[in-house]
Amino acid sequence: MRYVVIGASAAGINGAKRLRELDPKAEIVLISKDDAIYSRCILHHYIAKHRSLEQLRFVAPRFIEEHQITWLKGEEVIKLDAQAKVIATKSNKTLSFDKLLIAAGGHVRFPDIPHLKEATNAIGLHSLSDCAAIIDAAKRAKSIVIMGAGLVGIDAVTAFLPQINKKNITLVELKPHLLAMQLDARAASVYEKAFADAGVKQIYDVKIDSLTVNARNKIKKIQLSNGEILPCDLLVVASGTAANVGFLAGSGLKVDKFGLVIDKYGQTSHPDIFGAGDITGLHPIWPVAVKEGIIAASNMFGVCKELDHFFISKSTMNFMDIPTMSLGTPNIENCEVLIDEDSKGNYKKIVHKDGKIVGAILQGNLDYSGVLTQLIANKIDVSKVKKPIFKINYADFFKQTKDLEFIYKLD
Repeated sequence: MRYVVIGASAAGINGAKRLRELDPKAEIVLISKDDAIYSRCILHHYIAKHRSLEQLRFVAPRFIEEHQITWLKGEEVIKLDAQAKVIATKSNKTLSFDKLLIAAGGHVRFPDIPHLKEATNAIGLHSLSDCAAIIDAAKRAKSIVIMGAGLVGIDAVTAFLPQINKKNITLVELKPHLLAMQLDARAASVYEKAFADAGVKQIYDVKIDSLTVNARNKIKKIQLSNGEILPCDLLVVASGTAANVGFLAGSGLKVDKFGLVIDKYGQTSHPDIFGAGDITGLHPIWPVAVKEGIIAASNMFGVCKELDHFFISKSTMNFMDIPTMSLGTPNIENCEVLIDEDSKGNYKKIVHKDGKIVGAILQGNLDYSGVLTQLIANKIDVSKVKKPIFKINYADFFKQTKDLEFIYKLD
């Protein structure tokens, strides 16, 4: 049996690891554009010199050898023939497979702004090569602009904080506040104040209208939709990601407007081809990619596993030493909202509809996250909770059965 895995990030590596655990004798081939295994979630630490390249790695140094994986590094897959079960790479290599895991990830989506894609100092933040380009450009830059205040954009801001006394750092965001998908205005304002106090200029509710570039396609100025003009020597583009599905054209696999289509088992429209991670274009966070890779690999081998998608939108962050957790959709309308906060900056918000929690935010003290997780995992109807929801503890739920087992259930 030959398993081929495309992609050496969270989904691909964890998928390959799971395959080896399940099938000690199979041939496993890993193909990736990268020639190193590293966490994309902490690339900003590399830019800020808080971590070395070695410290970005999320596997043991001899992971490939210990798991007996053949790694074709620095290889880009450019074509897939699903019917023939063959892939082709940019260097003209072809490789057949019995079963395939596509975990090719995504890339930074550059908005349709004239000159942006050609600009030599407009760089995304998604890979080690991006980091190298950003580090090099930042050496000469005095004015750095970050486009996008999502998780990647905020990562970029924190990466430049050590240089705040030498650089002008500006964050530009289309939404009314930062981390608009994860936080509400109340929780976001805490981060906004912390960044402002650190010297970061922030401009919300605006978009970039146009760029002024020189003869060498280097951005010099940025004009915003509010008429403001910003000097710019380096533009870090953090305006979202798009799935790497270009090589799937003509493959026969089903692809939608987001990316590769998979079911709850990770299976694509071909029974021997599976997908996981950012290639689906749906849930671009690390824990989900890991889980999808493991589940897809399990089903490739024949161990039936289903993906529970509730925690798709779970984000835990600690920017500026302010711990925050976001679950689900905390800003959804037409729902019941429960809020608890104190003078110490601790903030809790639960959003539920018909008793089912659909979103939540914790900021400051995250101790309640354990109870909250159980409320969600056990589908507890919070509208029937007899005591204030934020006063619940484990003793209110754990009950011992006659068989001396513990169950989690409301009276």
